[in-house]
Amino acid sequence: MNNKYSKFLVHGLLITALTFGSFVTDAGADDGLMVRQAGGLPYVSGGVGEESLQQLKDHVSEFNLKLVFAMTSGSYLSDVRVAIADAKGKTLLEATSDGPWFLAKLPRGRYRVVASYAGTAIERSIAVDATALKTVDFRWDHE
Repeated sequence: MNNKYSKFLVHGLLITALTFGSFVTDAGADDGLMVRQAGGLPYVSGGVGEESLQQLKDHVSEFNLKLVFAMTSGSYLSDVRVAIADAKGKTLLEATSDGPWFLAKLPRGRYRVVASYAGTAIERSIAVDATALKTVDFRWDHE
């Protein structure tokens, strides 16, 4: 590909990613992990299958918030809509989880996390430390 056109393509992709608030980085690209950003906050999700779960376990120390999605029966869930707002109510991150684990790196503070699955939203108020991992479980009674 012509160098002029490849620069144009990369520039266009960057503008598109910044415009829509999501950006994929190559952190963990060697093991297939796709770290995304929304509102400048890095996050990753997955955990469907042993390989995906192991990739998340290998990188969990890079994040300070871990959300886990499951039925009360114990069956794990994917396609859970996640919204994280700061203490003032400003939504900082909105995404759909690709699996039962959702990891994010947030500044220290208080947040409201809303996880929605099959038309049912569960809300949690949480406090996140700058370095320690905060794990929050979300369980639904019915699919």
